[in-house]
Amino acid sequence: MKILQLDVNRIGFKLIAPEAKVYEQTDQKETSVDNAVVLLTSVEAEDSEEIASKAVKDALDFATKQKRTTLVFYPFAHLSGNLEAPQRAMKLFHYMVSEAKKSKLNVYSAPFGWNKALTLDVKGHPLAEMSRSYAKDIVTEEKTHLTLLPPKPKKVDLSIVRKSDFSGLPDADHRSIAEKLNLFSFQEVSPGMAYWHGDGYIVFKELVRFIREKLDEYGYEEIATPAFANVALWHVSGHIDHYRNNMFLLSSEGEEMALKPMNCPSTMLVFKSRKWSYRDLPVRLADFDKLYRNEISGALTGLFRVREITQDDAHLFVTDGQVQGELTAVLKLVGELYRKFNLPFTAKLSTMPDSHLGDEELWERATTALRNALEANHVPYTVKEKEGAFYGPKIDFDVMDSMKREWQCATVQLDYQLPQRFGLEYTGEDGKPHTPVVIHRVIYGSLERFIGILTEHYQGKFPTWLAPVQVKVLTISEQANQYAQEVYAKLRESKIRAELDVSDKTLDYKIREGQVKQVPYMLILGAKEVEQKKVAIRGRGNRQKLGVGLEHFIKSLQKEIEERDEGQNIFLSGAEPKEAPAAAKPTTTKARGKKAAEK
Repeated sequence: MKILQLDVNRIGFKLIAPEAKVYEQTDQKETSVDNAVVLLTSVEAEDSEEIASKAVKDALDFATKQKRTTLVFYPFAHLSGNLEAPQRAMKLFHYMVSEAKKSKLNVYSAPFGWNKALTLDVKGHPLAEMSRSYAKDIVTEEKTHLTLLPPKPKKVDLSIVRKSDFSGLPDADHRSIAEKLNLFSFQEVSPGMAYWHGDGYIVFKELVRFIREKLDEYGYEEIATPAFANVALWHVSGHIDHYRNNMFLLSSEGEEMALKPMNCPSTMLVFKSRKWSYRDLPVRLADFDKLYRNEISGALTGLFRVREITQDDAHLFVTDGQVQGELTAVLKLVGELYRKFNLPFTAKLSTMPDSHLGDEELWERATTALRNALEANHVPYTVKEKEGAFYGPKIDFDVMDSMKREWQCATVQLDYQLPQRFGLEYTGEDGKPHTPVVIHRVIYGSLERFIGILTEHYQGKFPTWLAPVQVKVLTISEQANQYAQEVYAKLRESKIRAELDVSDKTLDYKIREGQVKQVPYMLILGAKEVEQKKVAIRGRGNRQKLGVGLEHFIKSLQKEIEERDEGQNIFLSGAEPKEAPAAAKPTTTKARGKKAAEK
């Protein structure tokens, strides 16, 4: 059995039509439930009432712990490729609902076998989304909700050594855009992990380069820590009780190890490895290591939800007196980055959840510090009660893309708990040991997810500094080929990402290829450009500028790239470019090509 458990502000579903021969007869047409624990459930072959009872018990325990009074069961076949036959699956699903109704909770269920329009508003706390797996040979750990599945020998399926097929998705989906632009792919052998192609990895590296420059400016030091460690590390941090079900566990020489799902515990060890004075603080440690989270396969959604994650993670070790100043600097950094992408953002202050570490006095102190920082820096915010991390309150930032969709990206958390659990110390001005406060923060969030957001935000038309190919050099005729080679070489010498096309394809075809690849600038070279040693520039939106000196173009482009400007400022310098009527442009192009051919 596969379950995606969600703690939601609201779930709504509307019945469309039966989608299977076996479906539940019902007069229910539309349902909406607030503040509930939702179980998206796939019933698998060989599932039993014993397994179903275990799943219900875990859900009831979670709901009770979170002080939720409502449970919603939702049949969801997309979590598994090993589904039970519909008739028996429906019977077992109804058994789960009936078992849950024996509790004191309000229990709802969505009709089985129907195509439904589903809407979800998931809460923002770390336990709001949890995946669970149950099987016939279950081994359950008392202190966690994890079900460990012992390995079963089976024949290796070599047919999965292939690219994942995302055909049929909308053109605006980042996976469709990536296919056209050759940015990345997903492979069946590595579910939920992106294979970055050359052009896509350029976007990835440019984003990392951008924030690394900012980190240098703000006084950060970059570190790296091992990809996996003994689970004792997460027992000390307290993460094991909350995240184990989403960790990749392995055994080595009798030790239980895990791939790291977050950087916090490892960074605590780096800080603890030496002695610190109050004069050394603040210490700002940044980390771009890969993280691994065992998400249910049915919940994976392109770059938006993956198993291998790269975060622009950082932990700031500060004194009490430095908290406000460092929070102000982080808020400033958030604004600088998001404004560069033209992404409006809103802030949400999340307070102490019911399940938390530490005493309420420290929580109130941390929450007040975050609230004061937001207000002192005139950042509007809303409050999300009880949705903080289990070790501290946090500020979440939602960005709005060009399609008016909101995405949660940056997070700033104030933590008094983990430094205590790891025994972190610095020597204060009084000569005595003191415990530092830790500010956890990410700006992009997940690099993978942020690239997915930007790909759809720009619809593949990345600003020049992010574009995999910044300039494409095109020739009208063979006569311009030698000059085109010189122009291309000069662009490459100037560290501009350029491509050259001196093929015998028609100019219209070459331009169309550049447009499909969303190249910001095309330099079109014919006999006139060869004679004058100039370039004709074609930008986005059919903007054109003729007779431009190559050096002038390169300097203008370098400035645009260096400043990470979204505009194409070459068209704003000098005389305002005149746009020819759309119908006239192909005629002009063909005429120039014809004259060149005649010569």
